[in-house]
Amino acid sequence: MTKTRAGGPVEGVYYIDTGDCELIADQDNSTGWLLKINGVMSSHIDLADPLFLDFEYMRWIAALIESRWPPATAGSPVGYKLRGLHLGGGACSMARYFHAAYPDARQVVVELDGKLADYVRGWFDLPRAPLLRLRVGEAREVTESLTPDTRDFIIRDVFSGSLTPRPLTTLEFIGHVRNVLAPGGIYVVNSGDAPDLKNAREDAATIAAAFEYTALIADPAMLKGRRYGNMIMAGSDQPFDDDPSLARRLLGGAVPAHIWNDAQVRAFAKGAPVRHDPEAL
Repeated sequence: MTKTRAGGPVEGVYYIDTGDCELIADQDNSTGWLLKINGVMSSHIDLADPLFLDFEYMRWIAALIESRWPPATAGSPVGYKLRGLHLGGGACSMARYFHAAYPDARQVVVELDGKLADYVRGWFDLPRAPLLRLRVGEAREVTESLTPDTRDFIIRDVFSGSLTPRPLTTLEFIGHVRNVLAPGGIYVVNSGDAPDLKNAREDAATIAAAFEYTALIADPAMLKGRRYGNMIMAGSDQPFDDDPSLARRLLGGAVPAHIWNDAQVRAFAKGAPVRHDPEAL
């Protein structure tokens, strides 16, 4: 059974190239929609307010990027013309957010599933190229094809089941990411893990091996290995300055989070193996 809202998307299950997705009306928000992909909750989008992010980890990503490039406000009218690359599309929640926060931004969203990309374009009235382009393809292949020094931020939010495909987690892949990032750029990853934190430590070790400076954001229960969940990790060639306003913003959400500096991230990753492509071993 499907439900629809006047003039909007239609709730239901849809077949896509990689399986199926389910569009679900948000019962607590008349303009909100949830997107499941192959049974896993993937995205939330508010058609009336692109600056509303329902998922905590997305709010953490936004806070981190905005701490380096504050959006234009009444007190700071000069906006940044950011260039962003999103590896993993879903409902394009983050891309819509950054388009609203930085109207002059140029963004590319890489989505493996062409049918899903077509549905998302139709459902959610995304900004048009060149402000936002959806590129169908495999994330690593696309990243390797891009011109050096052409992105200010790259976000990796790609999952196959509960983990990111290994080719997108290796030191060799991050070498391509660094090549594409402009000086001062930020690489941000959504790292999912179980309470043993094995995957997160390996992600952290690999990012720390590739970048001079790192940061990590997660809620205390996740940091202590008490639950399944997500950590946000980042690498850059410039320091993540200790920003009290960022720390306060992260603590102020429905799920308060802490940010770890470079020394804490490297201590967390100590002893974990750095991931490599098989042919690099």
